[in-house]
Amino acid sequence: MSARTFLRLPERLRPVSRRQRGVALITAVLIVALATILATRIGFDSALEQRRSASAMTLDLAFQVGLGAEAWAASFLKEDFDNDATPKRDHFAEKWATPIPPIPIDGGKIEGRLIDLQGRFNVNNLVTPQRTKNNEAVRQFRQLLGMLDLEEKWADVLVDWLDADTQPEPMDGAEDNVYMSQSPPYRSANGPITSISELMALPEFGRERYEKLRPYITALPIGEPLNVCTAPGMVLDSINDGTIEYGVDPEALARSREQNCFPTKQDLATTFNPQMYQQAEAGLGERSNYFALSALVTIGTTEYSLYSLLYRDPSNGLVRPVMRSFVADQQ
Repeated sequence: MSARTFLRLPERLRPVSRRQRGVALITAVLIVALATILATRIGFDSALEQRRSASAMTLDLAFQVGLGAEAWAASFLKEDFDNDATPKRDHFAEKWATPIPPIPIDGGKIEGRLIDLQGRFNVNNLVTPQRTKNNEAVRQFRQLLGMLDLEEKWADVLVDWLDADTQPEPMDGAEDNVYMSQSPPYRSANGPITSISELMALPEFGRERYEKLRPYITALPIGEPLNVCTAPGMVLDSINDGTIEYGVDPEALARSREQNCFPTKQDLATTFNPQMYQQAEAGLGERSNYFALSALVTIGTTEYSLYSLLYRDPSNGLVRPVMRSFVADQQ
């Protein structure tokens, strides 16, 4: 054997080359990286699922607390009905009108207030129960729009949205011929509305007009009277001949209501234009059947709002929820 002849070692005993060692190292690093990514993903998904479950439980708890506030408000209204003196009136000096102060609950608090919706102009009264134009209500609504610096044409537009026919009002009405030209097209309701937010469906009405008008209007069954004891000054003045009397100083009106109903129907009869009052008298009252509960529940960092439309039966005072919402479209 020559001097250049080398002993060939078995394959398993040969030294590992540097290249092979590098491949093994990279493989090990990739395995560790994949394991880390997988563990991170599992941990993230687990934390996210826990957060979702906790949020769902918190929202469910807040909803149940809101229902408790609803029952509490109903008890106030029933108690007011049972203990009300004669003549029976609903006004701001009564217990139901006092806002619910922040009350501590486990991990948070609850607060709320009751709003007399019959102290606002009922837009569904723009038509009669037969769904024809109610001229007296339209006159009042025009007055209210004018006092709020809004165009009076919206009274006619809204009448067409509510009435049963498909013929637009002569001056500024709007029926399907207008709505079908919108994008996307739609038809007029031709019936009472359940939420004042439907005014946003009127072409070009817009958010700004809606926000200006919202504190003064509501959407209740046709024929529900206006409670003069709780109506804003502007709504009261819309009954009259255009003279602004109660809407001049809202703070003075609030002070006059601290002890009892003011103004009463008799007060309006003696201060308003006799003809205007006589035309409007059938739609006026001093009692209310419909109230809105606005409740805010706070648990930890979660805030939950519940808005309930409550109906109090005028025959026995029993209160039941008519509608619930999570958006303040009636307040």
